[in-house]
Amino acid sequence: MSIATQPAPATHPAAANSRSLESLASRQSIVELGARERAAALLDPGSFRELIDPFERERSPWLAAQGVVTQADDGVVVAKGTIDGQPAVVLAIEGAFQGGSMGEVGGAKIAGALELAAEDNRKGIPTRAVLLLETGGVRLQEANLGLAAIAEIHAAIVDLRRYVPVVGLIAGSVGCFGGMSIAAGLCSYLVVTREARLGLNGPAVIEQEAGIDEYDSRDRPFIWGLTGGEQRFATGLVDAYVEDDVEQVRQTVAALVNGPLPTSPKSDAWQHYLSKLAAYNPSVAIDAAGVRQLYSTPEAS
Repeated sequence: MSIATQPAPATHPAAANSRSLESLASRQSIVELGARERAAALLDPGSFRELIDPFERERSPWLAAQGVVTQADDGVVVAKGTIDGQPAVVLAIEGAFQGGSMGEVGGAKIAGALELAAEDNRKGIPTRAVLLLETGGVRLQEANLGLAAIAEIHAAIVDLRRYVPVVGLIAGSVGCFGGMSIAAGLCSYLVVTREARLGLNGPAVIEQEAGIDEYDSRDRPFIWGLTGGEQRFATGLVDAYVEDDVEQVRQTVAALVNGPLPTSPKSDAWQHYLSKLAAYNPSVAIDAAGVRQLYSTPEAS
């Protein structure tokens, strides 16, 4: 399943500009919303119910000892409700807290909610799951505990996607990197906006390891040209490309999460993607057009 915004039909430039301004004014940006507001926006009105909310004070036990201010929900919102009348759980990562990094508590909240959704399905309650991914990956202050939590998330996604679609959304502006980018790749369907970025390593990490001449993390056109949402959709690594508009995102997510399972998970096509990487000559610098050509080249028979 592949979904993209359709271009508007040709019309007079002045009228087109006016309609464009009206359209922009009527939109509500999902990128500008926090994690809790994003989760509420995707669920049916009045159905939002938060589990392990901030009043339960499930904080990270490791951050304070390192002089880092904690957050009462550890940067993860677990919300149950319905999407178009069907049971659903939405797991939203707050990118504004520690860059959306995944620690022991936040990771356990996501993995536990996914495991409960799988149990619901085994009991005949088809609970869908949506992951709102705004994360730099593992929280370095929690090291192996964060990595273990991410591994549990991976296992829970693979288990749940056997029953119902697990939909990931990368809206922006943090992006999705590190081990959580693998979680994104394991989802049944992945939705992105133009502001989204998706990669195993973040730009700053690559620049630190490879040098600024190889990868300049301040070069926004270069970064988005390689790892941005539009590029990821064009190269077939994500399933839907949407505008930064709450209603369009909600409709797209609802269609995917309540639709059929994919014929096979994208992660099962790992040999296809590995062959693409094997065809790339790393001694030659690549640009956005080169990436698209690489992914569009038919495999040798």
